[in-house]
Amino acid sequence: MGSRGQKRTEVVEDFPADKRACSSLDFRPSSSSLPMENQVESTSSRLESHETDMDTASTASASSHSEGEPEKDSTCGSCDSDDVDPRYGGLREYHRSRSFGDHSKFKKILSSLTEETEPSGQLAVLTELCEVLSFCTEDSLSSMLADAFSPILVKLARHESNPDIMLLASRAITYLCDVFPRSSALLVRHDAVPAICQRLMAIEYLDVAEQCLQALEKISRDQPLACLEAGAIVAVLNFIEFFSTSVQRVALSVVANICKKLPSDCPSLFMDAVPSLCNLLQFEDQQLVESVAFCLTKITERVSQNPEKLDELCKHGMINQALRLINLNSGTTLSLPVYNGIIGMLVKLSSGSYLGFRTLYELNVCIILKDILATYDVPHGVSSPRLADGHGIQVQEVLKLLYELLPSLANNEDFQQVSEKGAFLCSNPGFLRMFGVDILPLLIQMVNSGANIRVCYGCIIIINNLLSLSTSDILAEVLTNSNFSSFLAGVFTRKDHHVLDIALQIAESSLRKLGDMCLKSFIKEGVFFAIDALITPEKCSHRLFPVFSGNQLSVDSSQKPANKGVLRCLCYAFENDHSPSASETRTCKLALDTIHQRAKDIKTSFFSPELCDSEEALTDILQMLKTLATSINDLMNKPVDESSLQHEEKFHSILHQIAVKLNGSEPISTFEFIESGVVKSLVNYLSNGLSTSDEVELDDKVGHLLVIEKRLRVFGRLVFTALDSLHGDLPMVILIRKLQSALSSLENFPVIINNSTKQRNSFAMVPNGRCVSHPCLRVHFVKGEGEESLCDYSQDVLTVDPFTPLNAIERFLYPKVKKSEHVEKNALVEQQNLPLKLPINANLTCGESSKHMEFHGMSTALQDLQQGEANLSKSIHDQPDVGQQSNPGETSDEQDCAVSQSKAPEPDINGSTQSPSSEDDNPSPKLLFYLDGQQIDRTLSLYQVFLQQQIKVGNETIASAKLWSQVFTLTYKRAAEPRQEYSQECPFSARNLPLLDKKGVHMQGIPCFSYLFAGKLVSNLEKPSPVYDIIVLLKSMEAMNRRAFQLMSMERMAAFAEGRMDNLDDLKFMAPLVLQNEFVSSKLTEKIEQQMRDSLAVSTGGMPSWCNQLMDSCPFLFSFEARRKYFHLSAFGQLQIQSDPSSHGSTGSSTDRRRSASSLVRKKFLVHRDRIMDSAIQMMDLYARQRVALEVEFDDEVGTGLGPTLEFYTLISHEFQKPGLGMWREDHGSFSSNKVMETHGSEMILSPFGLFPCPWAPALCTSENVEFAEVINRFILLGKLVAKALQDGRVLDLHLSKAFYKLIIGQDLTLYDIPSFDPELGRTLLEFQALVDRKRFLESVHGESSTLRNDLCFRNIAMEDLCLDFTVPGYTNYVLSSGPDHKMVNMTNLEDYVSFVVDATTNSGISRQVEAFKSGFNQVFPIKNLQIFSEDELERLLCGENNSWEFSELLEHVKFDHGYTASSTPVIYLLETIQEFDREQQRSFLQFVTGAPRLPSGGLASLNPKLTIVRKV
Repeated sequence: MGSRGQKRTEVVEDFPADKRACSSLDFRPSSSSLPMENQVESTSSRLESHETDMDTASTASASSHSEGEPEKDSTCGSCDSDDVDPRYGGLREYHRSRSFGDHSKFKKILSSLTEETEPSGQLAVLTELCEVLSFCTEDSLSSMLADAFSPILVKLARHESNPDIMLLASRAITYLCDVFPRSSALLVRHDAVPAICQRLMAIEYLDVAEQCLQALEKISRDQPLACLEAGAIVAVLNFIEFFSTSVQRVALSVVANICKKLPSDCPSLFMDAVPSLCNLLQFEDQQLVESVAFCLTKITERVSQNPEKLDELCKHGMINQALRLINLNSGTTLSLPVYNGIIGMLVKLSSGSYLGFRTLYELNVCIILKDILATYDVPHGVSSPRLADGHGIQVQEVLKLLYELLPSLANNEDFQQVSEKGAFLCSNPGFLRMFGVDILPLLIQMVNSGANIRVCYGCIIIINNLLSLSTSDILAEVLTNSNFSSFLAGVFTRKDHHVLDIALQIAESSLRKLGDMCLKSFIKEGVFFAIDALITPEKCSHRLFPVFSGNQLSVDSSQKPANKGVLRCLCYAFENDHSPSASETRTCKLALDTIHQRAKDIKTSFFSPELCDSEEALTDILQMLKTLATSINDLMNKPVDESSLQHEEKFHSILHQIAVKLNGSEPISTFEFIESGVVKSLVNYLSNGLSTSDEVELDDKVGHLLVIEKRLRVFGRLVFTALDSLHGDLPMVILIRKLQSALSSLENFPVIINNSTKQRNSFAMVPNGRCVSHPCLRVHFVKGEGEESLCDYSQDVLTVDPFTPLNAIERFLYPKVKKSEHVEKNALVEQQNLPLKLPINANLTCGESSKHMEFHGMSTALQDLQQGEANLSKSIHDQPDVGQQSNPGETSDEQDCAVSQSKAPEPDINGSTQSPSSEDDNPSPKLLFYLDGQQIDRTLSLYQVFLQQQIKVGNETIASAKLWSQVFTLTYKRAAEPRQEYSQECPFSARNLPLLDKKGVHMQGIPCFSYLFAGKLVSNLEKPSPVYDIIVLLKSMEAMNRRAFQLMSMERMAAFAEGRMDNLDDLKFMAPLVLQNEFVSSKLTEKIEQQMRDSLAVSTGGMPSWCNQLMDSCPFLFSFEARRKYFHLSAFGQLQIQSDPSSHGSTGSSTDRRRSASSLVRKKFLVHRDRIMDSAIQMMDLYARQRVALEVEFDDEVGTGLGPTLEFYTLISHEFQKPGLGMWREDHGSFSSNKVMETHGSEMILSPFGLFPCPWAPALCTSENVEFAEVINRFILLGKLVAKALQDGRVLDLHLSKAFYKLIIGQDLTLYDIPSFDPELGRTLLEFQALVDRKRFLESVHGESSTLRNDLCFRNIAMEDLCLDFTVPGYTNYVLSSGPDHKMVNMTNLEDYVSFVVDATTNSGISRQVEAFKSGFNQVFPIKNLQIFSEDELERLLCGENNSWEFSELLEHVKFDHGYTASSTPVIYLLETIQEFDREQQRSFLQFVTGAPRLPSGGLASLNPKLTIVRKV
């Protein structure tokens, strides 16, 4: 049989591979020998869909394409194309003739088998039959022939004496089922299954038994019921322990096939196998255990309505084994579908069996469920690798299990079983106490962390059941440290009526069982006011704390039958019926007045009239905070004049009192914190009123910024300094945590769940009439009332592409409604310009599959170079255009912004359409659009506009499917003349100020904080509002934290100037920094993670607008992992960072840094080691502008792929750090003597603070034999390489300074940034600036005096004695000024000198290099996508991780195979040795193993493929 593959190759080797696959059976023999591999793969990923033979020839052909290889136009394995293409006519004729020949052979073999009686002759014929079957096709056989062979083969399989005949007969049966699947029914009719089972029940020959298992596996695929009735399950499991692992997998494959279609009657046929299956759960093989778990899940599902059978399952120890498998600490690795299936099995056992319910409690299931739920929410938004798409299903299953473990006493049909369970819990209060201690805090945490509405509902209904079952003593103990009232107050801000109803039930149970203790906390946390607002909303309309009022209840009309395509009503969320589709059509159980009546009953029963009718309900701490807030408002109303110092001190005193209260012995609730108005007053005072203004008018620009700067300095002085009463965290940390808690309780940003069916092709009439691969919105355009300058366009309803921006709609509509004699001409011009802003891929045609439509990113256009690039442009265009293929008639400026592949604009992840043309193409809108009387924000897509309308009147979770059937009316009016709007970009940065202005140097110290309070954070967030104020204050504090050194330096320099500090050494200090994770909102992070996990929402632009707007304005609110995912979606249009859903457990979960093999074309490039820089230039010339994944192959070396590619990026990183390139500060002659080190035989610049561009004078073309034009080209190349590394997920070994990262993401540098890359120069300039400030202060107070010059010395040395000239320190060829007053530095011109040096170092001397880097970067993808990261995060994103390794981390993320396990002694020794590596040894080890000296972002968990340790054979 070993020659079969060779024989086939000789026959058809001349035919194309895709055609040979039509009828070839190359893989059949191997599939027959090891079919369980395919079965297990199906079990791991699609347990319900393995209904077809996975070893067909077409599947083999389809999988034969290499990774990244583009598929051919013809369908693989399709023979229909032979009639079209004459090249394959010979192949078709060959198959016909071959089938006819095989048919003749089968007849001859059949005749021989019928006549032959001698064993030797039968063996010969059976051998020939197996040979022919292994190469024939389905066309070679007929039902008649198969029916004739079946009884003969069955008879021979029953042979009593000759094992060879038994073996060959069983093999022939296997091959017959493989080549002709319909023969399974014929074999069953001739009693093949009992014959095979007979061989398995009494095994005489092991090879015969193994072959029988192969045959039975084939038959069980199509005839599972017949196999079950013949006792196949028991026969297969009878001697399973004696087989090898691969054969055991085949045996379990048979059982799994049978369990897929178990009959509803006769459970005894499969219940007898349960003990054997439970025993197999203890085996070590993962695939085997998963198959067994799948079988038990199906068995439990079939008998779920039979309590006796469920009890029988429990008696066999199934629950004990299942809990061991789902225990995260057991070390067992299971695929996520199987893991979730086991939890679902426990749900059914607990629901239908009292024995199962009791057993789960006795086995301490709460501890295991606690560990599972703990992975759902991660503090401070650090993403867990287990949070994959399947994890949401897992959480739902866990909540269902918890619901069954805490049965509801109401609304339950089986009262007897519920009473038994209730009696058990009453007699065992310790279980309820353990439940409350372990599970309740996690449920509260899940709700607070931004769980979707269904998870939130599940959590609170379980909490309600717990409160109903628990006694007062248990509740008092459980709720003591859970901050329960604050949690409940946050629930009352939800909009869903089901959630509010359960929240009221929880409040009622708490008040009934805990009385006054609960009432006090309800008043303190605002629950009392939330309930009161549901009854009398007019009383609470003046409050700052948002509540869900009774008026809003009457608006909702959702108590209607749920439509198909709309999310199932929450009333049926925990029903265990078997027809969910039927329940979807049921009406909601919640009556319209239920909430109002329940709230009224609570108020009548538990709230006294005095409490309800008086403001005495406000606590003392709230009154004190209100007084402090009023004091801040009074300060705001006072003019800032000569008594500003007293003004600042009073503000500091008020802040000090607030900080003491926040950290006092009496805790302050979120309600008290917000209702007091402290946050609102602080934001208003710090912003000097800007936070409440939609438009900012800065008449006195410098004076206005000085006011903000002084207030922020005072604020920073307090929050960064520990108070006497504080021994732990800084006031900054305390305030941040209080704001984060308030944000989690109050924000209600919607989560859009796309519940529509598959994407379908539709025709969009607007903007330009074309087919799109997604549904269209139905819009009716109507002229506004009183509008006489426009025509009416009230035609029928038009279909509009949902991603269409208003600019495109305006271009479509304006020519049709404009009253002008030039309408036709203007319409023609507009239509000619229309393709520049099409909403979808221009190459997509009607009927094309949506899976081929890729959203490559938010923008394919490269950013225009800034105005300061005038000198750079000349230098760049003098050189060859790197990587650009010139087109006839295309100018050089157009070439810089062109894209090598023609692409239409594409929708980003939020639905807005990006265009290759700039928004300035249409600076003044001609039409204004209105929806329900409200003007539409032109920055949103039409889809987002309509979603926002639904959000205003609907639930916080919107099923967007209903948008497609609704008709929306848009009103249009003529736009007025545009007026100049305030730019959010700070116009007062150092580079925009006059260099010689006497306040210029001082203004360099003022942070650009005005942008914090200008513009909108989120378009649909009211301004002012509590959530808005919280976010603005967090944004201000985060900016202050990043600029803490700047703020504290300015404070100390002011003290030095005013004489409160005399020693320049006192200017040195360590700025206190708050960890960036403190600013991360775990709730918002989880919400945006939910949105990004919804692939349909991402691909159709269905993400709500707040995701994009908050990510742009306040990215610090989201975790680094969430922003990294968002970055890949926005920049590349796909999720490059994915969670691996195929495994679950401590060793099976990982975050892979990979991209889909079919998403990008892979290109190989040959690189010469001795000419690495030239090779990089050629590579970027060819592929910088193309969306391809690059793979490197070194010249005259074997090997390609990830390893050589990573090594290339490492080598090119080192190439850019060689001395003599003229790129970096450390490379200059004055610095390079002690800053060069030897690495691998070559010199590299040593830069402990990171690389920063060296300044080049504007008029300087050559320095130290280095041409400036070459420097510019190197920066362009570096920008391309950095962008390409980010795009392909590669790691660079390039340590850039934080200041350089700031520059490339568009931030300006000031004097205070210089110490970060040149501490010595920075410290000296700061001391010079302090002298300048003291000189200015003395002159303002005393005027010119004789003692002034004597007092102003630099460390007791006259400034003239320093002999400083007007050149950049260390760069004598960079002359700052040649004026007569600027020869030598003295106290008179010291201010100018500092200003000149700072400008040359951070602006004019390096701006051309920075712009060159950006221009190269933008050729790959827009650099603006990096602005959501900080400098440290950019270093981590580009250069990966550089942390030490813990032993547990190595054990979790290293794979062991080929005889090694995690407990093998050599493995333990190796891991202990690796753990002890120092930094250089670690770099060398990684360089040897991966090709790069650093791990990718995410560490060992992100390595793909994983680091694997195998036994050497």
